[in-house]
Amino acid sequence: MEHPTLSWEAMQDGSVFYRRHQLYSIPGKLPGDLQDFIIAGCRYGGPIALMRDTSRLVALGAATPVFSKAQIQVYSPAGEGLLLFSWDQAKIIRFGWTGDERLVVLNEEGVYRIYDLQGEYQQFSLGSDAGETGIIDARIHETGLVALTGSLTFLEVKEWTGGKPLALANPGLSQPPQSWTVIPPDQTISRHVEVLLSVDATIYSVDNLESLDQRISRGPFTHMAPSPNGKSLALLTFSGLLWVVSTDFQRSLAEFNTTSVAGAEGDVLQVEWCGNDAVLVTWKHLAVLVGPFGDTLQYFYSGSTFTVTEPDGIRIIGPDTCDFLQKVPASSVSVFRPGSTSPSAILFDAYENFSKRSPKADESIRSIRPDLAAAVDECIDAAAREWEPYWQRRLLSAAKFGRSFLDLYDPTDFVHVGQALKVLNAVRFYEIGIPLSYAQYTQLSPSHLISRLLARNLHLLALRISSYLSLPPDAVLKHWACAKILRSKPSASGSGKNAELDGDDALCKVIVEKFEQLGGRGVSYADIAKRAWEVGRTALATKLLDHETKASDQVPLLLSMQEDKLALMKAVESGDTDLVYHVLLHLQKRLSLGSFFRLIEEGGPRLALASRLLQVYAREQNRDMLRDFYYSDDRRVESAVLCLEDAANSSDPAAKITSVKAAQKFFSEDKDRSFEAKMMDESVRLLTFQQQLEKEADGKIAFFGLSVNETIRACLVNGMSKRADKLKSDFKVPDKRFWYVKLQALTAIRDFEGLEAFARSKRSPIGYEAFVKHLVEKGHPKEAAAYVARCDGPKRADLYILCGDWRAAAKECKDRGDKAKLEQLKKSAPNSLIARELEQAATSMK
Repeated sequence: MEHPTLSWEAMQDGSVFYRRHQLYSIPGKLPGDLQDFIIAGCRYGGPIALMRDTSRLVALGAATPVFSKAQIQVYSPAGEGLLLFSWDQAKIIRFGWTGDERLVVLNEEGVYRIYDLQGEYQQFSLGSDAGETGIIDARIHETGLVALTGSLTFLEVKEWTGGKPLALANPGLSQPPQSWTVIPPDQTISRHVEVLLSVDATIYSVDNLESLDQRISRGPFTHMAPSPNGKSLALLTFSGLLWVVSTDFQRSLAEFNTTSVAGAEGDVLQVEWCGNDAVLVTWKHLAVLVGPFGDTLQYFYSGSTFTVTEPDGIRIIGPDTCDFLQKVPASSVSVFRPGSTSPSAILFDAYENFSKRSPKADESIRSIRPDLAAAVDECIDAAAREWEPYWQRRLLSAAKFGRSFLDLYDPTDFVHVGQALKVLNAVRFYEIGIPLSYAQYTQLSPSHLISRLLARNLHLLALRISSYLSLPPDAVLKHWACAKILRSKPSASGSGKNAELDGDDALCKVIVEKFEQLGGRGVSYADIAKRAWEVGRTALATKLLDHETKASDQVPLLLSMQEDKLALMKAVESGDTDLVYHVLLHLQKRLSLGSFFRLIEEGGPRLALASRLLQVYAREQNRDMLRDFYYSDDRRVESAVLCLEDAANSSDPAAKITSVKAAQKFFSEDKDRSFEAKMMDESVRLLTFQQQLEKEADGKIAFFGLSVNETIRACLVNGMSKRADKLKSDFKVPDKRFWYVKLQALTAIRDFEGLEAFARSKRSPIGYEAFVKHLVEKGHPKEAAAYVARCDGPKRADLYILCGDWRAAAKECKDRGDKAKLEQLKKSAPNSLIARELEQAATSMK
């Protein structure tokens, strides 16, 4: 294995080194000359997309036949074909990659599609205005795009959710810019996208608030490229001058005349950044790396190249190879630089001597003992930055050797780097084709890498990596299940529907068993069932939902699938009333009332809770629906009670009578409710009679809604005694009750003569004691005393006392010869005068 330094090349007087590492050998794997294609590369070791450049003439037979039509082909960095699809829309303006490896293709009508690596896409639009004016150019970055419309204004799309595009500030262009670029939001101070336009000799900076002229005079520029961190900008003028400047245009960082490069032929193809420290300028057969101080390194290729900027370097895709050019990391320089005396270099040398059983190893370790921990850390970091597994193992072994001489050392970094390298070596393999560096891997996170493997349907590798890194397998299992559903077909063991059911049962069993075997407890079966439903496997979706433990996830999907009864049953079984209400209201909107009620009725006892909740809701919010529900369920008594509630709440007489009549009708239809039906009939008669009374009184007296007793009393109070008598006879009011009501009414209007006449009209069915007590209670003791004589003898004395007539009470005792009663009265006399009179009456009895 050749030494790492053999691929190093020095810049800045040997203080900085760059290395070009061949990632893959790809002779003949990519179609034709890359110069004849429009290409978009995905960062972080992602794929490249190619489309024939129709503006270039190509010799017949030179191009691959599959590119004769408007097609886009996607290759991995190892040259393996990942995807091929035809384009059937308007002319493509631009295509590029999102941060999660999806390909965005934008056409001139403002329609853009987002493709995954399986060829499935979502389609969105920039709006009708963009469609009318047309799109003439665009720039696509990882989190959005900026489009230049035919009216020379800019539209921005944030995220990839199909949101409404936002208009940026109008720069007032009269013609398209000579070149332009975009600095993504995560690299600007304002956290908003910034567009840089080369207009004549200056540059305009445009964001969502303003368009600012930077007032420079070195333009126009043919190429513009921001650095990965967004702090620097590489500009190439028409005269071939490469100018590197800060993105705020306050500092000029470097200048280089590209016309002085020997061997450069034709126009510059690309100007791209190699990390954040150097710029790579490419021609057809040549790539020149320009350092901060104008130093250059040249790399030759047999044909056209395409470069993709990475955070820590640059990928160069040529006709035969895919290379990665990067600045040699400081830890690698420290260990491997010839003549290095750093502790890490000495530690590595000590390990080499130890491997050869040389005693020099002990001397070397002793010499760096104070810096041994730092040397171990640097060897670990250098191992992480190496591409060849041979040197990774040697460096980690050196770190392990040095660690054995340390009393206290935290091995966490050592373990993490070892795990990371094992994962990286697996995904760098040419059949996988994701050449991530360690720096990129730490920026992305392992979960992001797993999602990229899943996008390629590499489920087994993703699962092994998840297990190896102790990550939950949920995301892998979910994607695997969805992919399996998409690829599988119902078995043909049966015929027609039976065949589909057999296939669904088997597939559902496979998925459930795999989840239980691999511990996918966090996977939502509802998400997988939704995918099954989307591809037309409704029966499979229903079976999968039976294994979903969360009703809140089950029910919405069942509603979408129009499995209404099952959705309602699951909601009821969950015991969540809010969820039941959600289903009920959804079904009420979607179904006819008849179908809605039938669904609940057919559920029987299992849907009893839903039925009760519907009644509670309807009673408060929609009484008409409750009435219909009772009617459809043949619930006569509940319907009648509802009518009576309506009658009680109604202020309109006609409506009240109609409601009571309806209640009478419902009661009459139930043979066990004949009494209630009769009561309703009498209630209607009473209300009708009360209406007549109000008409006779010209509406001055309110009768409507009163009870029979209250109506009789109102008639008596208002001098309508004949009407009161008619009410008594019509409604068979008992004599006792009628006398009580008339007594109270005549007392209330102080008609004592009428009361006397009424008392003499016939023998009182309630006696006369009631007269006395009621009159006294209402404050008429004098009038009450007149009725005491008609009461029973033994009670008269007490009744006289109640009326306050002590003399009459004494006389009554004397007449009756009741001396004991008289003595009792004497003891309770209110004053001495009355007591003396009572004493005289008692003496006279002797």
